[in-house]
Amino acid sequence: MSSHTPPEQHGFAEPLMLEKIDSLFACGVGELVSLPQIVVVGDQSSGKSSVLEGLIKKPLPRDSGLCTRFATQIIFRRAAREQVVISIIPDQHASTEHSNQVKGWGRTISSLDSDTFKEIMQEAHEEMGLSSNKNDGILKPTFSNDVLRLEISGPDQEHLSVIDVPGIFKSTTEGVTTKADIQLVRNMILELAAEADVHGDRTLGVLTKPDLVDRGAESGVVDLVEGRARQMKLGWHIIRNPGQKDLQDMSMDRGALEAAFFRSSAPWSSIEKGKVGIDSLRLRIKEVLSSLVKKEFPKQTAYLIGLATKFQRLVSLSVNATHGADDAFEASPGLCIAPAVMSRMKIFSDEMAKYGENYSFNSNDGNIAPVFVEDTNEETDEETDKETDEETFDIRKEDDPEELVDILHPQESLYYPLHGKTKDWLLQVFKGNQGFELGTFNASILATVMKKQSSKWEDISMGFVSDAIVLVHRFITSALISVCDDRNVRDGLVDKLSDELTQRYQNAIASAGFLLKVEKSNTPMTMNHYFNDNLQRSRQEEAVAHVEKNAFHNGSHGLVVRLEHASQPARSMSNEEHVVQDIHDILKSYYKVCRKTFVDSICRQSVIHYLLECDESPLALFSPMFVSHLSADALEEIAGEAPGLKRSRAQLTKEVASLAKAVRILTRI
Repeated sequence: MSSHTPPEQHGFAEPLMLEKIDSLFACGVGELVSLPQIVVVGDQSSGKSSVLEGLIKKPLPRDSGLCTRFATQIIFRRAAREQVVISIIPDQHASTEHSNQVKGWGRTISSLDSDTFKEIMQEAHEEMGLSSNKNDGILKPTFSNDVLRLEISGPDQEHLSVIDVPGIFKSTTEGVTTKADIQLVRNMILELAAEADVHGDRTLGVLTKPDLVDRGAESGVVDLVEGRARQMKLGWHIIRNPGQKDLQDMSMDRGALEAAFFRSSAPWSSIEKGKVGIDSLRLRIKEVLSSLVKKEFPKQTAYLIGLATKFQRLVSLSVNATHGADDAFEASPGLCIAPAVMSRMKIFSDEMAKYGENYSFNSNDGNIAPVFVEDTNEETDEETDKETDEETFDIRKEDDPEELVDILHPQESLYYPLHGKTKDWLLQVFKGNQGFELGTFNASILATVMKKQSSKWEDISMGFVSDAIVLVHRFITSALISVCDDRNVRDGLVDKLSDELTQRYQNAIASAGFLLKVEKSNTPMTMNHYFNDNLQRSRQEEAVAHVEKNAFHNGSHGLVVRLEHASQPARSMSNEEHVVQDIHDILKSYYKVCRKTFVDSICRQSVIHYLLECDESPLALFSPMFVSHLSADALEEIAGEAPGLKRSRAQLTKEVASLAKAVRILTRI
């Protein structure tokens, strides 16, 4: 790396994009990321490999003893460990036998030194069926349309791909090359250039070896670089590659060597500084890539807006449970979010009604939940757990996606309500808070017992909200798969949406936390008239139960009770027992009203509002408005198409057109 190169000029992409690529490779999705690609073409011995070495700041494996007879794709990828994977991509027009043969060849090694590379090149020549310099009497081709693929991985590698093609040569070599080979190589290069740059707006001319230009010919080269001769849209650039003597110097600094040459050697010193040197070439390539990205923005934006529109249509149909309007709901059950959330709400409501109280209220309504009697004898936690293993219920019903584990409430098993010790507990609380009240109790007692009685609400409700988040997240994943079958784009979208989605999920959790905080307040109160109704009903239940005990059947009159029995108190109670009974009845009535209100609030606010319906809900995130606010880098990361894929798409489009034309010809026969 040149010491004089400013830090901000390093690399081929913006720092944020490189950091994002690093993160993607670190989490194992390197195969899904479209990498920048550079194709270098030119005459034999024109310094192509030296240009590549300068651009990527790493030596490329080369062998001067073997002429390049085929295109070589070199892919650099960042990975935890160093590795080189070698394979051959067969020519698309090759025979099935040849394709199978070259596909079956390959090597995986830890590093690539010159001797190993020479051996690999020789093997590749043989696998492709190319001729050697030896006269073996067998007619074999000199060049191949097969591609040698080298994938070089390591912790310090750049993220890019380059293709080195055979150099253009002008004369034949007896026994080695023919005029047909000259045309084959030229066609190979011209086809690559035409496919990659149809309009000539992505080709940058690079001149090498200015130190070897014949005396008197310098002015012509300068005219070329300055655009006064043979103009190109992107212009020309000139670099000075290191010579063999320079390469032997281990302390050689290419950038400094080049800078000194273009600063002091005439007429090269007169050329604009932005058009000379490998470092400025790196910047020019970056500018070309950036301009191409900008040209693609309208297409990418329109494409993503189309996906977002389809996504929001599925949201609307799903929330309204209009499943018959789209076949996607039958293909992907995860899209049916309304019935799934409704079912989970019902479970939440039932669990709060059956198991939400810490102590089972004395009632005649027949609690259907299994209960166990509290034992006042001291025992170890281990013994308690052993005896009550089957007396618990799980608060979570859904499995957590790995990416949401950190924000969701963990799975817990809670005990069913304690039965048979409610009055003892209330008496203990009363005695611990008794003042000088006469026949009444301290108002703070209600807040104390309500906190204890509703202590399981937090785990039950947070478990419910967490499950609702999982259902919403499952819908989003299913909907993205339904509207977008391009996995690269989906992965880009998920990566771009993930942080904001997490924040919106946390908003729902925070809403539930706020409602819980209100319920734990030290000021129990309600304006709900059902509190008084419940309290009166609770007090009447004991009187009715007492009367029914003394009732008897009297023929056609049905159940009757003697007057003296009806006027007697249910049972003789002390002042403490009266107060405890009063606390019990008030707590029971207040708890029931609060529980129903709390359940409705959690369902309506934390789940329906924050997760499904509001403008800041997770379902509302991926929308045309979201796409319109994406930055240039974000659009490219999500919907940018690799050059190779574009070439393939164009080729397939041509083939489809040709086949369609053939069909029309055949139908006229």
